[in-house]
Amino acid sequence: MTSCTDDATNDGITPATSVRWALAGLCLSMLLSSLGTSIANVALPTLAQVFAAPFQQVQWVILAYLLAITILIVGVGRLGDIAGRRRVLLAGLVVFTVASALCGLAPSLWWLIAARAAQGLGAAVLMALTMAFVGETVPKQRTGSAIGLLGAMSAIGTALGPSLGGIAIAWLGWRAIFLVNIPLGLLAFFLAHRFLPVDRDTPKTDRPGFDALGTLLLAGALAAYALAMTIGRGHFGTLNATLLMAALTGIVLFVFTEAKVASPLIPLAAFRNSEFSASLAMNALVSTIMMATLVVSPFYLSRALGLNAAFVGMVMSIGPVVSALTGAPAGRLVDRLGAPFGVIVGLIEMAVGAVALSVLPAMFGVAGYIAAIAVLTPGYQLFQAANNTAVMTDIPADRRGVVSGLLSLSRNLGLITGASVMGAVFAFSAMTADITTARPEAVATGMQVTFAVAAALTAVAIAIAVQGRALAMRPSPRGDRSA
Repeated sequence: MTSCTDDATNDGITPATSVRWALAGLCLSMLLSSLGTSIANVALPTLAQVFAAPFQQVQWVILAYLLAITILIVGVGRLGDIAGRRRVLLAGLVVFTVASALCGLAPSLWWLIAARAAQGLGAAVLMALTMAFVGETVPKQRTGSAIGLLGAMSAIGTALGPSLGGIAIAWLGWRAIFLVNIPLGLLAFFLAHRFLPVDRDTPKTDRPGFDALGTLLLAGALAAYALAMTIGRGHFGTLNATLLMAALTGIVLFVFTEAKVASPLIPLAAFRNSEFSASLAMNALVSTIMMATLVVSPFYLSRALGLNAAFVGMVMSIGPVVSALTGAPAGRLVDRLGAPFGVIVGLIEMAVGAVALSVLPAMFGVAGYIAAIAVLTPGYQLFQAANNTAVMTDIPADRRGVVSGLLSLSRNLGLITGASVMGAVFAFSAMTADITTARPEAVATGMQVTFAVAAALTAVAIAIAVQGRALAMRPSPRGDRSA
């Protein structure tokens, strides 16, 4: 493909007439991966009944998908850098689509869980490489808009999943929630194959090697950490502690390995860059905060405010809908005002929203909750668009996949940690072992304390942003932004 300008050609950017279709393919890929995260949740009661299995087994339909993404996302991002992002993305779409078919045809629960793990592999490719393609498909001055659009599609997929899943199960049965991915996957494959820039072939002798040992060590450490944070249903026991120790050991071995290999999965020198390290830390903190809204809000709305399940679902859908509506405008704002400004403003808005969630629902009930969410969520979208743009803009082309994977990994780790830690803060502050039977007053107290903690975490993120920016402004003999 050639571009409408010489500069665009040199950067590998697609022609102006193909940019929209290329972005459509990337957006659909992002939609598929986020839809896969949320659409199966609503089916858990049905699956428990169909397969006559307890919740502890059925929940692995969700966990297998999330664990596969968390474990593999950095490795597949690096594989895309080495083998070619277009061909790896196309392979990921094939894996995701075929795995979706296998999910829909599953004759047993364990078949379904295995197919969901394979689907998670495909989703890891989609999440890692869609953002990495932005630098090759749109002009640099529109990077923020494109990343904001991808963020909006992720929010749409998350918001659409429960409602689409519920309708599909009611009308067509549980298998439909997986089979719906097949036509969408085929369309995404066609758009990616037709409009994304072709990979540049390089001699095999010039290609960096794939760090298989480092990939395995990182995957093992991430698997141990994710399991430690998710098993036990909120009770931290000996097994959780053992898994955390295994994760720590794995990380130590990973760091030692990366310092020795010729072509590391993640060059450790990348973390010397203050802006890059700060971006990953802030991304994890912000995701931890956002997970609190998903963990705490259903209990508060139902137990403290007395809403039935239908109204809880309606109120809970407001956040994703606001995210979907504000993602693209947030990206355009980043393009106009700059990523550093967007990061700070987004975090400040999130801090205001977290304080509002701690105060307003107790004063105004559902209206207060909605008002607070309407402040918190646009701040999150602005932060995401600005932070991702700041990281991806100046990354060398041969490292975009792994850096995009690291951004997605930091987000996933924040979500996993948030589900465990913020859930524990909520239960502790409500002073109950079983939150489902807690008194309304205790749940309200838990809500207030949890989002006060969330506001404090946002203040930490703001401090990291300011400190990282200050360090980046200092002259340095080694200004390495590569990863």
